[in-house]
Amino acid sequence: MALVVEREAAEAPRLALEASWYTDPGIFERERTAVFARTWQYACHGSALRRAGDFVAFTIGKVPLLAVRDRQGAVRCFHNVCRHRAHALAEGCGNRAFIVCPYHGWRYDLDGRLRSAPGEDRVPGFDRSAIALGEVRTEIFCGFVFVNLDPQAAPMAQWYPGVEEELRAFVPGIDALAPVDEVVVPEACNWKVSVENYSECYHCKLTHPTFSSGVIDPDSYDIRPQGHCLRHTTRSAQSEAMTYAIDVQNAHAADYSSWYLWPTFSFQVYPGNVLNTYLWRAEDHRSVTVTRGWYTPGGAPSEAIDRLAAQDRATTVAEDIKIVESVQRGLDSGVYEPGLLVIDPDGGVMSEHSIAAIHGWLREALA
Repeated sequence: MALVVEREAAEAPRLALEASWYTDPGIFERERTAVFARTWQYACHGSALRRAGDFVAFTIGKVPLLAVRDRQGAVRCFHNVCRHRAHALAEGCGNRAFIVCPYHGWRYDLDGRLRSAPGEDRVPGFDRSAIALGEVRTEIFCGFVFVNLDPQAAPMAQWYPGVEEELRAFVPGIDALAPVDEVVVPEACNWKVSVENYSECYHCKLTHPTFSSGVIDPDSYDIRPQGHCLRHTTRSAQSEAMTYAIDVQNAHAADYSSWYLWPTFSFQVYPGNVLNTYLWRAEDHRSVTVTRGWYTPGGAPSEAIDRLAAQDRATTVAEDIKIVESVQRGLDSGVYEPGLLVIDPDGGVMSEHSIAAIHGWLREALA
């Protein structure tokens, strides 16, 4: 189903962003607070928090965070900053009966409340019941843990309407999945360069021959905005061209779909109901780390997924690194002037209406 872009909007030429949006450290600092701190951000997979006391430490922008499974079974997320003198409470991942600061030994329960502080009995008026870790908004989305630093943010169902239902239709057993493989790729470019490259397939036939001939059918490729999501859809490649076997009896077995959740995460379902993800972590205004995740039931080893992940790393991922780093060099050159976006009123693979949507969300956030 092609996206129909309103023709009166499509008639006005749309230009790409100025180079400074990708090269100016001041803009990147604004994005830390206006974009990353006010949107839903991936924390970890729920399988890392199976038992009470399981924790995962991570960072959003400059804010250190700690996701924890509490004693009642809920997943919660706290500032990873001791309320005493700001030391980090934990690093990495693991399991603890209590959250204990390694600096002075202040001890917090798994619900964030202070349980004890060495010497507190010697301090007049010390009221531990009034002290608790700062907590942030947390949601479980198809088994994935997301957080939002904005306490007033709308829930994910409003940000990304219909996505959870669609994912469950494409991957009926999604709640039983767990990570089986992960590919971490540093890219020497602004995070938006990498996100924009991911968010259009105008370049696919020319630069991704394996993906375009052995995974998907590029002629059926389409992208539709869906709230703050870009929904990619296409058929699989013809069976004789497929680079891996699929079970054609599965629902959506012949389909590929991707749900890019603005601004830094994407779910993908490859033909055969194979779930994988993209996570972008912006390091600074000229570097981003892209983590590619692959999933199986319970995280069980899979030769088929191993082969697919290796193929993807050697082809599409490697090809994209060259693309985005070349684009960044062009943006840094000082000679780039914003080019005209190719926007087809009827959508389709040769249209960049998805890039215009991303630029709209970005301008909205920074306004």
